[in-house]
Amino acid sequence: MKQLLDRIRAEGRNLGNGILKVDGFVNHQVDTKLMQACGLELAKRFANCGASKVLTAEISGIAPAVMTALELGLEVVYARKQKPITMPDQVLLTIAPSHTKGRNVELIVSPEYLGAGERVLVIDDFLASGQTILGLARLVKAAGGAVVGVGALIEKTFEGGRDVLSGLGVPIETLVRITNMDAGRIELGS
Repeated sequence: MKQLLDRIRAEGRNLGNGILKVDGFVNHQVDTKLMQACGLELAKRFANCGASKVLTAEISGIAPAVMTALELGLEVVYARKQKPITMPDQVLLTIAPSHTKGRNVELIVSPEYLGAGERVLVIDDFLASGQTILGLARLVKAAGGAVVGVGALIEKTFEGGRDVLSGLGVPIETLVRITNMDAGRIELGS
């Protein structure tokens, strides 16, 4: 997607260790017009997947998930990383490694909002190692639902996440692919 690609070229920063800083438009300060365009594109790609709900992880996945869900006319659920007191005692919970946090994080969803029979489209900001998205898929399965598609704004192809997720047997769509971040570069692919 050209708009996102152009912003990464102009403002994306390679912080080393595979970390791409896109805080100025994706995951700290959100460019709402860009996220709207990304949501529209992801919604087009998943228009026929039969999703009944969109699932993401807090916090960086919320903007693209909301915009995609808005275009599809669906509700969004996001996995929390800490259990608030408003959540019931019995929750859906899994653990996933976080590259940017440098540790494992909990992904928690209330069973009030993710249940049996749901057809879930998972949307996130990045597809890197695939571990966060795999964690979200575990939550869907634990709830008795099925993942029907996976979408992300940016894929870091060199981290192998697409291969990790191939066992889900669902369409995987990303808007921009980064093929290499060695030696301070940000190499973009098709």
